[in-house]
Amino acid sequence: MPESVRQHYELYPYPDYPLFASVRRRDTYANNLDALWALFNGELPPPAARRILIAGCGSFAPYPFALANPDTPVTALDLSRNSLKRARLHCLLHGLTGVEFLPGDLCDPNLAPGPYGMIDAYGVLHHLAEPLAGLRALAARLAHGGIVRVMLYSRYTRLEEDSIRRALRFLKVRDPEQVRRMVARSGKDSRLRGFFESSDEVSSRSGLADALLHPQVKSYRIAEILDLVAASGLELLRFAHRGALPEPEREVARIRELERDKRAPGNFVFYLGRDVKGPCREQDGVYRLNPCLAAALAPWRLAPLHLPGRLGHENAALDGAERRFLRRFRKPVPAADLSRAELVKAGDYADRLFLMRCRT
Repeated sequence: MPESVRQHYELYPYPDYPLFASVRRRDTYANNLDALWALFNGELPPPAARRILIAGCGSFAPYPFALANPDTPVTALDLSRNSLKRARLHCLLHGLTGVEFLPGDLCDPNLAPGPYGMIDAYGVLHHLAEPLAGLRALAARLAHGGIVRVMLYSRYTRLEEDSIRRALRFLKVRDPEQVRRMVARSGKDSRLRGFFESSDEVSSRSGLADALLHPQVKSYRIAEILDLVAASGLELLRFAHRGALPEPEREVARIRELERDKRAPGNFVFYLGRDVKGPCREQDGVYRLNPCLAAALAPWRLAPLHLPGRLGHENAALDGAERRFLRRFRKPVPAADLSRAELVKAGDYADRLFLMRCRT
């Protein structure tokens, strides 16, 4: 990875959430290794795969991953020592241990050797000089049955952002305060001012730097993503950006239609896998509650339960009846003990990662 990228994140660790900013464990349910492994393999991960790598962890991601997986070793790898320092402090302030913080380049095969059951590369590969080399380096660390989550910038989502970034580079603007002064002097109808008024990311210094001053950025069309995945040797399992269809082929077709009009569903989020076994059938195996939701479903909690959308779903608040239904799965429930209607409901919750469906 270019030295300029390391220097950028030493100056602007990202994101810069307050150190006391907290996350509820129930909201980390989609980061739980058991739930993700069960979704794509129809079973719980074997002991050798109970490890998580956050490749390019930044200053925050180790905290929600450690919260979601308290009994699973997490390795947090990043170029920037300042980012790692802030990430370590965030975990310590919230009483989370079990995270190894490792400085270095994810393309270095001597760092963080596998196998890992899950690798997170959220917003990382598009900052590499050779994204394919980075993805292959992650694939080499992945256990059989393992899962990689990737987020990549979308070309049509970032048209304005990329245009402004190129203009600022041409003008040799390198400091966030320079950009803010330019915005202050710009006309009320200028594109630069319009972007600042519509973007939440530029409200912070590090967010502005990441969006508009980053030295190495690539954005993607869907065809380029498919080529990248095919060359990596991994299998495309599922898209997980907002509104994504569950079947990859249908979602690819939907995105192609959007791109014909120079539109996109936002930045691309998707899961890749190596030799996954496929999900367990609804009528087979047993169902278990995602462990991140156990405390939130306690009987004395009477208010509706709100969970953030994941895997393309918009989650409505769970009412009392739905919570009572999910409580039944605190202990494993065989599919044979469920009615047809209950199986359909349990299958939907398993697809959303609220439940884990595993072969017996």
